Amino acid sequence: MSWAVLVPPAFAIAALTSCVGSGSAAPETESAVEDTAETATDTGQTIAAEATLPAPPEPAPPAVPALVEFAYSGEMTQGGYIRGRAPDTTVQASLGEQSIDIAEDGTFFAAFDRDSPGTLALSATLANGQIVRENLTISPRDWQIERVNVARRPGGASAAFMARRRPELNAIVESRAQQTGATGWSQDFIWPVKGRISGRFGRQRIYRGEPGSYHGGIDIAPGNGVPFVAPADGVVVLARTGFSLEGGLIIIDHGQGLNSAFLHASRIVVEEGQSVTQGQHIGNVGSTGRATGPHLHWGLKWKAARLDPLLFVGPMN
Repeated sequence: MSWAVLVPPAFAIAALTSCVGSGSAAPETESAVEDTAETATDTGQTIAAEATLPAPPEPAPPAVPALVEFAYSGEMTQGGYIRGRAPDTTVQASLGEQSIDIAEDGTFFAAFDRDSPGTLALSATLANGQIVRENLTISPRDWQIERVNVARRPGGASAAFMARRRPELNAIVESRAQQTGATGWSQDFIWPVKGRISGRFGRQRIYRGEPGSYHGGIDIAPGNGVPFVAPADGVVVLARTGFSLEGGLIIIDHGQGLNSAFLHASRIVVEEGQSVTQGQHIGNVGSTGRATGPHLHWGLKWKAARLDPLLFVGPMN
């Protein structure tokens, strides 16, 4: 039989202490201390060395390929439009005979008149003198044409009427010539008001073979006094009442040569020079000027071209 000797804790501590001073234990303990110190020193040097290493360079961003031709999308038809980006380093661009404004990021807007030919050249002159050219195919439209067997009324406007009309026409031309830097041209347009469409863009009468002027916008009849809003961001360049034909008239510049005109307003709640945002209340529907009933005439122009607003907003939901 063997016996285990129980040693009180205090005696155990004393025994461990006395062992440190014995000849056999001392070298082993000193070696362990030295190894630990060397390991700590080596680790510290390694950490310090790693800390002083320069960070690896960040990878360069992938190169953006140069745009060497036009990129665009839109409504390739009479009364339609395109939005896109011109080739890099473009210094001048045009659609047919009409110059195109190019934004700083290379984007642009261009459009096709109601009577646009079937083919138009889209061209750009680059900084190195190179010409980039593309022929666009513009599809024709089936316009609402009414042929009447009566002669067109002879003569023009009276001198008294033109004395009143000329200052109005001058104000309209001057307002549309303003360049405000607006960027609404790049937005998806919304309906200024919803209601029955009482007149479509491009509608025309032909009097015994002689064409009259066509309808240059779209008529919306939601009811008298109904508020209407800005279809896109822009700057109000004309906001006046009392025009002989238009009555209460608002014109908003959307930038890049594109502008909206709103006719026959019973009330105008914006001022010339005011910036407006898409969906902002700008006036109320009326029958002022030469109108047979309350409605909103909405016309769109890009420079000299008249455009179909329906192509900008799509069907009314």
